[in-house]
Amino acid sequence: MILVALGANLKALDGASPLETCRAAVADVRGIPGLSFVAGSSWYRSPPFPRAEQPDYCNGVVRLRGNVDPAWLLAQLQAIESRYGRQRSTPNAARTLDLDIIDFNGLVRAGPDPVLPHPRAHQRAFVLRPILDVAPAWRHPQLGSSVTALLAELPPQEISFWAESED
Repeated sequence: MILVALGANLKALDGASPLETCRAAVADVRGIPGLSFVAGSSWYRSPPFPRAEQPDYCNGVVRLRGNVDPAWLLAQLQAIESRYGRQRSTPNAARTLDLDIIDFNGLVRAGPDPVLPHPRAHQRAFVLRPILDVAPAWRHPQLGSSVTALLAELPPQEISFWAESED
């Protein structure tokens, strides 16, 4: 099982809203050779994490199946981000699109990139809640904890469904 998190809080180069960008990015991810789309989560609204003076994020997760090289997949995802105007400036900066590999077939590795599983995924409701939609039986490959247990252990974090009328 491959889990990829999507997030955006700025309009794309073409003026698309964060939700429109995330939906279009799902279509792009579905087109990556060697992967099969299994499921996509609902879309969620969350404030920037850590807190910052930025617009709220639209977040979701897709579940894929396949056996490609993790570094190759990361390069494919970064190319998709670039097409939507992603600029890498400072950590946690606002962005037009962010695509992160959360889990890659249970692989655990400290390097080379991508580090797997994603080193901070278990700390973020905006990643864990969408995982619950697409992989409710998922267990963190390194910690062994279920997604529901990880969510229950989090300190309170704001997260809500993204209302279609907000776009």
